[in-house]
Amino acid sequence: MDQPTATASRNFFARLWPWLVVLGILLFVGFIRVRLLDMPLERDEGEYAYAGQLILQGIPPYELAYNMKLPGTYYAYAAGMALFGQTPSGIHLTLLVVNALTIIFVFLLGRKLFGVTTGLVAGASYALMSVSTAVLGMATHATQFVVLFAVPGTLLMWRALESGKRRAIFFSGLLYGLAFVMIQQGIFFGIFGVLVLLWRARAEASTASASLKQIFIFLLGAGLPFGALCLYLAGMGIFPQFWFWTFSYARAYAMNTSPGEGLGYLLDYLRDQFAFFVGFWILAAAGLLAALRHPANRKQISFAVLFLFFSILGTIPGLNFRPHYFVLALPAFTLVIGIAIQFLQSSFSRRMKIIPVILFVAVIAWGVYLQRGAFFELPPPVLNQVIYKSNPFVESVTAAKYIREHSPPDARIAVIGSEPQIYFYARRHSATGYIYTYPLMENQPYAPMMQRQMIREIESSKPEFLVMVVNRYSWMLNKFSDVEILDWAQKYAATNYDRIGILEFPLGKPEIQLWGDDAKNYRGTLKQHLDIYQRKPDAR
Repeated sequence: MDQPTATASRNFFARLWPWLVVLGILLFVGFIRVRLLDMPLERDEGEYAYAGQLILQGIPPYELAYNMKLPGTYYAYAAGMALFGQTPSGIHLTLLVVNALTIIFVFLLGRKLFGVTTGLVAGASYALMSVSTAVLGMATHATQFVVLFAVPGTLLMWRALESGKRRAIFFSGLLYGLAFVMIQQGIFFGIFGVLVLLWRARAEASTASASLKQIFIFLLGAGLPFGALCLYLAGMGIFPQFWFWTFSYARAYAMNTSPGEGLGYLLDYLRDQFAFFVGFWILAAAGLLAALRHPANRKQISFAVLFLFFSILGTIPGLNFRPHYFVLALPAFTLVIGIAIQFLQSSFSRRMKIIPVILFVAVIAWGVYLQRGAFFELPPPVLNQVIYKSNPFVESVTAAKYIREHSPPDARIAVIGSEPQIYFYARRHSATGYIYTYPLMENQPYAPMMQRQMIREIESSKPEFLVMVVNRYSWMLNKFSDVEILDWAQKYAATNYDRIGILEFPLGKPEIQLWGDDAKNYRGTLKQHLDIYQRKPDAR
């Protein structure tokens, strides 16, 4: 009489315990993210936050803020700030939710393809890597939103392979389409989806018409977000600006780095992060070798490897290999690690199956140990400076606060440099759409035109405040840079503005704040600082 009850209890526990592990993973990562909610925004976050702030005010992308990225992340930020507030905490709460959902999707994908062990290992690995400084995981980058859609899209794609259901194919395409509008690199997941459907058609000897129908349904879903976006921006009258920045200029930007330079950036990154990733690389390599001994899983393994290949391709455009680009590869990479542990277990006897798990736990523990300062010790502003060196992200908070407290809400300001977070903090509109000055310094054909346009926009708007950024990371000058705008900015500020503030927050040293006459009369030699200028009453 008790046997059915005992069996039901065992089945319930078998279903429940993996989710208890997932919950523990989420709580661990949640603790880290909650501790760092107030971390100052870096400049990519500042861009997204300012654009999202404008959207909440009814101002569409590319009207007051120019940038080459597709605007999906702007709308994601706007949604997050509408829920959690227009503050760094609100933005990082959005990241907490996005990251937690992605961890769950990674677990579900791994479990669906290979089993519970793969899902849990992949979820735990992704959780650690995606919050680590190795990929700038404390910042709410567009890549975090890309994988939020790409991972469930991949889960649906596998279900479509199994069932051939058109609904699964359509919604997989829709999710990949949403990944693309977050940032252009998301397109590689859509290409992956098309190739998977072609692979399925060939494996099952489908007719040409049936294959074309499936691809059409997939492309219909994938194209829907971008098509709707184009129609909306055309209706708002800003489609030309959108197309120029996200395709014409983006193409020039992508060709600005030589293959040799790109390879150097990649090798530098791999060298810098070797200690953190080496254990995972070894596990992944061992897992792939072990998987070769299991031909029964060849279809799943081929799917996972193809997913990894196209995820890696997403990190390549532009050849800059910035740390947060590698977030795109983490779900597929951690899936391979999950495969490693599951197949390594099958290579051991029953008593020894715990060994791969112990190895994995040791790798995870080593990664946590290496990140202990970021995870548990350093205050958010200090951690920001440790990660971003002399970038003026902490100074931006103080500069924006002063401007917000000393100007009316409708005042215009101009930041001469690449620090869009100042506009967000100050809650003031930019006097120019050039919230970054990087394009103006690049060796690309639009740079002279961009400099002239930025100058015209600032002179026409007559901003109440200027923030002059004296920081090499905010300009990235090179031997090809045209410095016309730098010469203009010095003359324009000297003629029409008074310097009323100087800010520098050197890491590990006392902060420097000069205001009023001290700032106006300062003739020192600070190397990395922000200068705040207020318009003279009699300026023209």
